[in-house]
Amino acid sequence: MLMTTMATNVEVEKNNNESSANVIRRFTKRVQGAGIIPKIRSGRYYARIKSQNVQRTSKLKKLVKREVYEKLVKLGKVQEVKGRRR
Repeated sequence: MLMTTMATNVEVEKNNNESSANVIRRFTKRVQGAGIIPKIRSGRYYARIKSQNVQRTSKLKKLVKREVYEKLVKLGKVQEVKGRRR
């Protein structure tokens, strides 16, 4: 069995009197030792980094929204939401 991922090779050869289940067990142990599975899982939900321009515009939108909300709270048109519990 041979598995190649990101320049990490894991190779296991079957011995004379060894069962296939034991070969698979040794292979999985080597894969775990090489740390291949966490590398693959970490890239599973990869999200692109937003550009500075996009970050700036979203931050400005949030600030405007917050100012409008605080003004409405002061006028008594909206009840202030207390801190959320987790």
